[in-house]
Amino acid sequence: MLVLLCTCVRAQVETATVTGKVTDLVTELPVDFATIYVRGATSAVESSETGRYVATVPAGEAFVLVFSRIGFRETEVSVEEIPAGSRKQIDVALAPVESDLEVIVRESKVEEGGMIREDPAQLRLLPSVTGNLESLLPSIALGVSSGAGGELTSQYNVRGGNYDENLVYVNDFEIYRPQLIRQGQQEGLTFANPKLMRSLSFSSGGFEARYGDKLSSVLDIKYKRPDSLRASLEASLLGASAHVEGSKRLGRSSYQRLRYLVGARYKTTRYLLGSLETTGEYLPNFFDLQAYVTYDFNRTLQLGLLGNYNQSIYNFNPDQRQTAFGGFFQTLVLQSQFEGAERDDFLTQMGGLSLTYIPERSENPLFLKFLTSAFRSNENESISIGGRYVLGELDSNLGSETFGELTSIVGTGLQQQNVRNLLDIQVYNAELRGGLELNGGDEATTRAHFLQWSVKAQHERVNDYINEWERLDSAGYSLPFDEDGVRLFSVLKTENDIVSNRFSAFLQDTYTWRQEDRGDIRLSAGVRAVAWDLNGQVDVSPRAQLLYKPLGKAADITYKLAGGLYVQQPFYREMRAPDGTVNTDLRSQKSIHVVGGITSDFYYGKRNPKKFRLITEAYYKSLWDLVSYEIENVRIQYSGLNDASGYVAGLDFRLNGEFVPGADSWLNLSLLRARETLLGVQHREVIGRGEDGEPIYEDKAYVPRPTDQLFQLSLFFQDYLRDNPNFRTHVNLTVGGGLPFGIQGNNVVTRNTLRFDTYHRIDIGFSLRLFDREDSRNALTSPLRFTRSTFISLEAYNLMNVGNQAGNTWIKTIFQQQYAVPNRLTGRRVNLRLLMEF
Repeated sequence: MLVLLCTCVRAQVETATVTGKVTDLVTELPVDFATIYVRGATSAVESSETGRYVATVPAGEAFVLVFSRIGFRETEVSVEEIPAGSRKQIDVALAPVESDLEVIVRESKVEEGGMIREDPAQLRLLPSVTGNLESLLPSIALGVSSGAGGELTSQYNVRGGNYDENLVYVNDFEIYRPQLIRQGQQEGLTFANPKLMRSLSFSSGGFEARYGDKLSSVLDIKYKRPDSLRASLEASLLGASAHVEGSKRLGRSSYQRLRYLVGARYKTTRYLLGSLETTGEYLPNFFDLQAYVTYDFNRTLQLGLLGNYNQSIYNFNPDQRQTAFGGFFQTLVLQSQFEGAERDDFLTQMGGLSLTYIPERSENPLFLKFLTSAFRSNENESISIGGRYVLGELDSNLGSETFGELTSIVGTGLQQQNVRNLLDIQVYNAELRGGLELNGGDEATTRAHFLQWSVKAQHERVNDYINEWERLDSAGYSLPFDEDGVRLFSVLKTENDIVSNRFSAFLQDTYTWRQEDRGDIRLSAGVRAVAWDLNGQVDVSPRAQLLYKPLGKAADITYKLAGGLYVQQPFYREMRAPDGTVNTDLRSQKSIHVVGGITSDFYYGKRNPKKFRLITEAYYKSLWDLVSYEIENVRIQYSGLNDASGYVAGLDFRLNGEFVPGADSWLNLSLLRARETLLGVQHREVIGRGEDGEPIYEDKAYVPRPTDQLFQLSLFFQDYLRDNPNFRTHVNLTVGGGLPFGIQGNNVVTRNTLRFDTYHRIDIGFSLRLFDREDSRNALTSPLRFTRSTFISLEAYNLMNVGNQAGNTWIKTIFQQQYAVPNRLTGRRVNLRLLMEF
């Protein structure tokens, strides 16, 4: 379990435990004196009279576990990397030598802490517009949606939460994201570099106390511990990336003291953005450089350094736009001509240092880890764009001479926007973590406690300079209309400087109990406390999680029950109201999670059974002290007040496995209901109109939250040609219910009464493995023999060319009528990608 908090230092401690039972596939009786060993190792263990075995295996790397016994066919089990100090159960039913039956292998997942864990290498060829790991989460995790930002964003909602409610860790360092981004096309590269990743774990709710203070989810990423020199190079029409990794013994050392990972990425979406309805010159350039280096002073002390430099530059010179919307009987068209430009520069830098200490092996292993990091985000927005528009009705009569032309003008006017914003955020922190493992029990029963604790101090500085104004003109009259002069539609000009300190701590005990022929139980219970000197509040949040895996006939089912109190203390954006003022007395948002689930591992197929995993979870979240907000594309505008309460309830289903051997696929279905009520407001909904044309209202106790998405279906499917497995197909399908929104300026009483259209999109990729050193017959003569493997892929994004919606442009006439003109996402594009691994 220790890797849940650290990457262990000493080779002796870099181990995990595999336990299980060896049985006869025919008689189902235990098999004694079976030899179990790691291929390439010099030691082995034997199964007992009851068929039970306990083996020590290497942690943090994949290996092959071999089972052999006279009279039975030797069996090899490929095992993915296991976290150091953790325990995995692998039960094997051996087939007699004279039998034609297939060996059955079952693995227990109770040790994974109720989190979904995936190997990033399985995702390397899946089509992704952003190229970021987070854009793949809707298809591999439970209850995840990309929201209104669609395929252009790497932000994600989890079970009714918003983008700011998700925790992200890389090697135990908490990662922050830029705050000022308005649209998905402004987003660059996220922190996590898939080429450097060893594993990822994700929890959609009910997570343990050792994780921080957010309301929705945890993404826990571990970077590799390289043991040899390797590299990769990737290039496509959307950018390029490269990485190198390796290790060195240094001097007379008998083990590898120095390990390093270095990765660089470049991304440009100019080609992709050319499919948007607003034409012009798009000049986006995104660059990321990061490194992770570890050095072992000795077998008990390790130093780790993590550094990142990330710059996103988005330049845009709009030219014109034409958008048609409405129905068959009335089709409206917005035509706009622009002048001006947008210049955005988002620069984030992060440096982290960790020092891990594990004393010499003892009966009860101890672990200590000190972490300190510095994060800075410097975000600069500069927008000066004016647009003249004509909104008219399109002639849709097929027999008309003016078919396809504007027959009547609904409105004309001018929209002018000026933005000069600068946000500088600095976060410095230091943390001390510890862990102590207490083992007990006998051959038939295993009992273990794993105590974890942490204390953390954090210093934050925020400097925010806001200068925005917007002018609207309709038919030559400025809105709002004033006979005495020209008035701007909105003006925001403020300067905020905030300095604050946070202190947090947690204590958690994970108790594991296992008894032969009865089952495994993992109970994790803990409490967190966090204090902030700006609002003077101290929040305490107890959490607990129970996992139970019975043995016997139901050995492939794990039951989960989790819950607790989750609080999210305000960061700067939650405190800032629409008028630019900052509420330093804002209370933490709070939520009680109750999550119940069943995970079932099963095999399908007679001759060559394939392993599948079905996860079903039901959840309920009670929310209070909420800060209400509105979302436009990926920009969240908070009210700056604890003015709402609500609830979220839903069901998540996930099926993954090898529908064809050697190719993982995932299928997710989420059903969700997210509701809220603004305090002191009687919400209403229009249910019809009277004889005089006036609307008829019905009172509502709750209204949809901005993230209320009734359903989301996501599929990642992989297949290959039967006679040529080097040629593969990768399909990414997403279908999601429309998100709610309200009329601009009237979104309190009649809140979120409208919805976007259903989001649906198909991305497909065709990959060809040109060379593989291990499988290639012409490894010595191939022109690509200088690589370890080489892939080329052709990807089609938005195959059906669907015009999905990311938000609205509001057109207001002099008569105070408003029209919501949809802002659509990207159209069909084709991408060519080359991947070389060395």
